[in-house]
Amino acid sequence: MRSWTRPAVPRLPGHGPVPHLWDTPTSSLVEARPLAIASLYVCGITPYDATHLGHAATYLAYDTLIRLWLDAGFDVTYVQNVTDVDDPLLERATATGVDWRELAASQIDLFRADMQSLAVIPPDHYIAVTEVVPSIVEAVQRLLDSGAAYRVGTDVYFDSAAAAAASPWHLGQESRLDRDTMLALSAERGGDPLTPGKRDPLDPVLWRGERAGEPSWPGGGLGPGRPGWHIECSVIAQDFMDIPLTVQGGGHDLVFPHHEFSAGHTAALTGHDHAGIYSHAGLVAYRGEKMSKSLGNLVLVSQLTGAGVDPRGIRLGVLAHHYREDWEWTDGVLDEGIERLHSWSEWAARPTAGEPLLPGLRETLARDLDTPAALALVDAAVLSGVGPADGDLAALHALLGVEIG
Repeated sequence: MRSWTRPAVPRLPGHGPVPHLWDTPTSSLVEARPLAIASLYVCGITPYDATHLGHAATYLAYDTLIRLWLDAGFDVTYVQNVTDVDDPLLERATATGVDWRELAASQIDLFRADMQSLAVIPPDHYIAVTEVVPSIVEAVQRLLDSGAAYRVGTDVYFDSAAAAAASPWHLGQESRLDRDTMLALSAERGGDPLTPGKRDPLDPVLWRGERAGEPSWPGGGLGPGRPGWHIECSVIAQDFMDIPLTVQGGGHDLVFPHHEFSAGHTAALTGHDHAGIYSHAGLVAYRGEKMSKSLGNLVLVSQLTGAGVDPRGIRLGVLAHHYREDWEWTDGVLDEGIERLHSWSEWAARPTAGEPLLPGLRETLARDLDTPAALALVDAAVLSGVGPADGDLAALHALLGVEIG
């Protein structure tokens, strides 16, 4: 599936430091140094509604990581999936009377346009789950054959206990959650802990047998059906990158069950850990609650840009918050982003050169993508009364994705 147009990323003199990221399983800062090529997998959208600011915050966080890796001199492979067949998409299509494929295609197109407007570096491989169903079927069959999966009627489930006994993964390894919390989150986030016949209520579905009125694909020995959620990301990551990945990224609401079981599937299939670092972005609220499609409290990127808002102002509004922080979008956040853009533009027009910002920006951003501190460095230069040093504007463009002047 096609991605979107890659923005220009200026090359800066020398190389920046290797970035450090907060790793969820170890609750510590870890150097994100690749073994060879820096590999990043960020979970993509389920395309049943437009891109909201919560999405934008997550993808801008990992856009910053890619920019730092490039500045450090690494080659980068970035993969992102699109869950273009899943229960929420099918439910929305039924409710609106639109074919699920048409709904998905329209929302994917809108997402591409939003990411391009925000100058987000696109994935090298932008993969729809419907493009890799044969690979998923093969993987699920291997899990069945190895004893790491079992059947319940026409469905196939992952056997968490069997996988843990035969691989480097165990349940809770990535999320570090207790069982009661896992059970609650499973019921809340797409799991089916009450389904009879499962060996463990937490075991996730790998292959959902064909249901009347739902799309399905040939499954060979599995029978017709469609993929489960977590196996898609495991298989796509394996198909397009070396395992373990340098970084698995996504929103904090994906820690469990999604990233937990994606890691379990990969370990059961390969005998290796899924990723070296599991990185998670905070959640964005609006009007007191987490911004989500199910609640309908969305601020859409396309609505803002359609109303004439400069996307650089949106980007600066988001980057003013640390990526791991839970925060709330307000009109004031946008106003501050637009005001910052104006003040930086006025500063860029000044003739007198100050001290170069590049060393400070590199050092600051390498500490867990600290964009608020980086913006504060630029603000201090703006307030100094002198103009930018030679190379400052290129540094803002390359590292923060904000082109001024």
